[in-house]
Formats: sequence, structure tokens, C-alpha cells
Amino acid sequence: MNKQDQNQPSWADEEHNSSANPDFQSVLGARMARRSLLRGALGGVSSAMLGGFALTACGSGGDDNSPAPAPAPVPKLQKLGFSAVPKSTADAVSVPAGYTATVLFALGDPLTAAATAYKNDGSDGDFDNRAGDHHDGMEYLGLSADGKPDPKSSDRALLVMNHEATSHAGSERASAFVHVNGGTNTLPRPAAETDREVPLHGLSVVEIRRGGGTFSYLKDSSFNRRITPLTPVVLSGAAAGHALMKTRYSSTGVAARGTLNNCGTGLTPWGTVLTGEENWSGYFFRSATDDAARGNDKSVAALKRYGRSQGAASRHGWETSGADDKYQRWDISKKGASADGSDDYRNEMNTFGYLVEVDGYSKTAAVKKRTSLGRFAHESAAFSALVVGKPLAVYMGDDSRGEYIYKWVSEAVWSAADANPADRIATGDKYLDKGRLYVAKFNADGSGEWIELSINNALIKAASAYAFADQADVVVNARLAADAVGATKMDRPEWCATHPTSGEVYFTLTNNSNRKVEPTGSQMVVDAANPRSYSDSYAGGAAGSPGNVNGHILRVAETGGEAAATSFKWDVYLFAAEAEADASKVNLSSLTADQDMSSPDGLWFSKATGICWIQTDDGAYTDKTNCMMLAGIPGKVGDGAKKTLSYTRKDGSVMTVDTYIGKAPTADTLKRFLVGPVDCELTGCCETPDGKALFVNIQHPGETISSATIGNPDKFLSHWPGNAGYGAGGAKARPRSATIVITKSDGGVIGS
Repeated sequence: MNKQDQNQPSWADEEHNSSANPDFQSVLGARMARRSLLRGALGGVSSAMLGGFALTACGSGGDDNSPAPAPAPVPKLQKLGFSAVPKSTADAVSVPAGYTATVLFALGDPLTAAATAYKNDGSDGDFDNRAGDHHDGMEYLGLSADGKPDPKSSDRALLVMNHEATSHAGSERASAFVHVNGGTNTLPRPAAETDREVPLHGLSVVEIRRGGGTFSYLKDSSFNRRITPLTPVVLSGAAAGHALMKTRYSSTGVAARGTLNNCGTGLTPWGTVLTGEENWSGYFFRSATDDAARGNDKSVAALKRYGRSQGAASRHGWETSGADDKYQRWDISKKGASADGSDDYRNEMNTFGYLVEVDGYSKTAAVKKRTSLGRFAHESAAFSALVVGKPLAVYMGDDSRGEYIYKWVSEAVWSAADANPADRIATGDKYLDKGRLYVAKFNADGSGEWIELSINNALIKAASAYAFADQADVVVNARLAADAVGATKMDRPEWCATHPTSGEVYFTLTNNSNRKVEPTGSQMVVDAANPRSYSDSYAGGAAGSPGNVNGHILRVAETGGEAAATSFKWDVYLFAAEAEADASKVNLSSLTADQDMSSPDGLWFSKATGICWIQTDDGAYTDKTNCMMLAGIPGKVGDGAKKTLSYTRKDGSVMTVDTYIGKAPTADTLKRFLVGPVDCELTGCCETPDGKALFVNIQHPGETISSATIGNPDKFLSHWPGNAGYGAGGAKARPRSATIVITKSDGGVIGS
């Protein structure tokens, strides 16, 4: 995930959907009134600042053409039991009164007995044996006292954690904080710098234990390991062995190297972790003459659809670091003479963009890329409620402006015996390699349909923009297939999560600066599921260009509650907004100062309490508050009402769009739980089975720093967590991504 709409470098600002797919059948225009600049007071609850190894706190509406699912069971928690944390711009972490947080695991922390303590001055290396950067999605895998898998254990576990990217400023190439002098931004990039940066990506598996009421990680655990962009992986599913996957590394197209830009996660019912590869395309380079070298064949159209035009600069310039194969793989220009790409890396990018399955318990189990589930900018993966004898579904989002929401339905039906299998990766083969891939179309009446992405679909067969050869071609180029069937363009689908009792599926739509009332070019018109376009005032009071500035959270109820259903109904659980924003056009969920937010991103449900944890990755409200995490107790699809938004177009005409809004939250059912340090993102969430410890990731605090100023710590935007006493560097430390663990001071369940 990334702040794509907030001045991010072009490699991350993906919007490559030039299809004519409607955003909805009702297209409306409007002239939005500028929202009030009035800001509310932060309130009387004071923030608690993270210090040392602990932190302590001070004081229905609309038409519905699909059958309704059965009523949802009552959530376990009816009322949130903590006082809301106020907004904050402090370089610290704030949690509610009565809670304590502890830094557990940070960038560079050693994962082997031989690795030295992290100096945090840019001189450290060997990131194959240290925590990577940009902690992101993570999952909790319980361990018994004797080191066996135990999903009920709350005292010993493994955290399987993504390391999405590295911190660098704007268009700079170097990962500034891990180099003594900020790194080299000119080309060619030194091999030593590239060798340091590559393993900052990927995943960590780290053992944690609770003792004396607190958690710590074990640096010498035999379970600890890193998975990086150089780790051997197996290609599995529809595209395995296909010509599109053949490279100089694997001439048979069944193997590849590593995983990259890992964002969200998903815990499978059989105890493995799915990790999503998100903004991977920007790491690759194509020469300025590559279109012609490829004969302007259909691969050129596919590359452009995924954001790789010829001559575009790569994110880090790793391909310039030498002739070694590990550097040349990042250059995907056609250089060889073969017809299938087995003598160069023209197809290397096709081996990225998947959900990747990892068995955190086993160092010897294969790491597998599940190609049948489609290739796009994956965020998290959410599984449907399990029913013995019926297929299971996996829900997914493609995090780019104007991209789509997907679902996978397994061919195999669920067997209770597979909850504790002898071979977890083989169980993944059973459920994740054969099945049906669908994309969502949201209708203006609050209904929706899942459209199968199959080579047998007549719309795909007849596609004119790209000639699909077979099912492997469909899954590798899932975006083009979704274009062909008329899927609904969404406002950057981020994480998704399944409600633990209702089985309804929630999707964060984080923002979209190109959602307009009267669009031009590739801009998108407002529609029922993405109905807002408005201006937002930032620091200085200037109103920005209209768009869906703050984002929203959409939810889906499958027809009959069936994972394999091909129709659903939907509504919007929450519209993110500032509390003072216009209630008729922007703050549609009536959020208060204790609830308001911008750019919901991370999303996760607690099985212990039913709390929906919402995390933000924002750049639109950061003049008033750092990114945050909120706790919500949602209702269900249809518990609110239809809302008609009116927009006045430039020609003076008035048009309307209907949307469907869930029941407005109360002070008891939604409130702010945590605010992070400066320039961070809140992301990744999991808990102990007893609900008494919550693990949260603080990603890239103070990331916006030029390598030219790395020698002047006074110019760093953040010094967290060093300024709170964790690790080397003290009050002027280089900032580090880190995992914190939150507990209740009375030892109770989080949120209660």
C-alpha cells in the first residue's frame, strides 16, 4: 500500500486502466462547495507517548434484486470499552487510557544469534539475517510449549510479517536510511548498495513469547528466517509452466526468484499465510526501444496495462549494478533470440503480482505463487466463512485507481480434516490451484454480480484490446480480462476482511483523486459504489482538485450467504471524512471528532471480540493528525438507507446519484484507538487467540527525507522509535518501521 494520491513517485502512482468500463450506469456531475475550514478541538483525553519499552496512557434502503442472507449473529462485543484517543501530530504513538504498548521488532533487528545489534547509522548490512523494512501485513501462528503448531496458544507464536518497501524521497533511487551517506541516486547504482536494498523486501518469520505479562522476540529461534526477492519460489496453478513464465532462470516456467512489495496478508484455514505482491511493476526497467524489439506484439499492450512503458525509469535502478544475473533480472527488455523468452528476462515481470503462500512453521516447505488467483496489485486476502462440503472463496482487491475487486472460488469443497493437515502447502494446492476467478460489477440498485474470468467467457474470447490465448493468459493478464467483461472501476481497493459472524466481506477503498463529476480523459465519473467527488482544504486553506479525497469502506453480502454465489448486495459501511465536512455531500456517515478519518487502508476483524480494526494511510488530513487506527462494531449490509446525492454541473444542470449507506456509527460503536508517529502509515494487525494482546505495525515513520540531508538529523520528520528509547540513536535516531504489541493494563481483552 502507499499514498498513491499524495505526491508519491510516478512508479507507485499506478493508473493504467484506459478501458471504457462504466463506473456505474448513473453518471452525475456537480460543483462541490468548498468545505468549511473550521476544525474541532481535539477533546479532553490526553495522548500517551511511546517511551522506552513501554507506553502508558493518561488520562435500509434501496431496491434489492438479490435474496437477502440470513440475519447475522450478534457480535461478541456490543460496546467499545475505552475512551477515544484524540488526533495528534506528535512524533509518538498514542493509545487509550488503561493501555500499554511495547516496541517488539524493528527494522534491522537481528534474527540469528550471530547477527549483531542494529547500529542504525547506515553501516549495518546482512539483511538476509535481519528484519526488513516497511513492516506491513502480518499473521499470528500459535506454537505449543514444545514448538508444535497450536492455533489456540496465546503465549508462544510466530509472526509472519511482510516488508513492503524501503524509505526514499520522491524520485530518489537510494533507500536513504540504510546507507551511511544516504546512498547513490545516480546511475549506475553501486552493487553493494543494491545488495543491501534487495533483502530489505520480502517477509520475516520471527518467534515471539510472552513472559511476565510482556512479549519479546527470540533472536536465536530456529524458526526465524527471511524470505527475500532472491528466495527460490515455485509457480503453481494455471500459469505454471506456461510460455509467459519462461525466463533465463527457469526455461520451463515453473520456478522463479523471490517475492516483492508485499503488502497485505491472509491466514488460510489450514494455517499458512498468503502474502500479496502489490506495486511490483515499478522495480523493472524496459529499454526505450523495447516495443520494437518485441515486434510491437501483444506483450507490449500487457506491459503497458501493468504500468511498464518502454524507457520508464525503474524505482531503484538495480538493473544497472552489474552483469550478474541477480541484477540483470530487473531489466525486462527483450535481448535474446528465443521465441519464448527462455534466454533473457522479458517475461520476468510476469512472475510477480500474485498471492504467495508461505508455511511459517516449515523452513523446508515450498514457497508457492498461486497464479490461478490472478495477477494484479494484490493487497490482502480474505476467506469466506467455512462450510463443510462447500467450496471456499478468497476475496481480493487491486490497489490502483480505477481497478477492480476479485473473488476466487475453489473447485474443491471444504473438509474439516484440512484445518490441521500433515502437509499445509499440499492443502493449498487443493484449494488454490483449481477453481474459478471472478471480478465484481456493482449495480446502481445496490445489487452486484460476480463475472467469471474464463477463457470460455464470450466477452473474453471476443476481446479486441488483447487476444487471450488460454486460461493462463487470462490469469496473468487479469486486469485486461476484467476490462473485457465490463467490471466496475473502484476507488483503489485496498485490504479486505470477512466479518467473523455474519460472513459479510468488507473492502477499504482508500481514495481516488481521479473520481470526478465531469471527467476528462482517463478520469472516472462518480457512481453508486464510488459516489463522492469533492474538494478538500489542506494546510493553508487552499482547496485541492475534486476527487474522493478521504475514501470509504464498502461491504458485500453474498446471495444466500453462499461463498460460490454469483450475485450479492452491497452498501457502504463508512464514508471517511473530517467531522466538520458537509454532511450532505462528504461526511455521509456523520462522523464525529472521535471517529473522523481519511484514507482507510488496513482492515482486520478480531475473532475474539468481533471488532473491525481500521488503519489509515493518509496524506489529505495530515495537517491535523498523523495516521491512525480505529475500532468499529459494524452492523450488516442493509441496516442503513439509500442516500441521493445531488450535483450541479458546469452547465447548471442538476443530476443525482443514489448510494447505500450503513447505519451511522455511535460513540459506542466507532472510535479512534491509536495515533502513530509523524509521516507513518498504520498497517498490519493480528492478535493472540485470547484477545489480550494486539500486534500492530508502524510503517515508514518520517519516510520523506532526501538523501542529501541524511547527515542532518534535525531535518528528519520523525525519530521514532529511537526518540522513545528503543534501539540505537536516541532522540536524533534515524526512524525505523516497527511492530508494537498493545496490552490492557488490567490484563483484559483489547477493546472491551
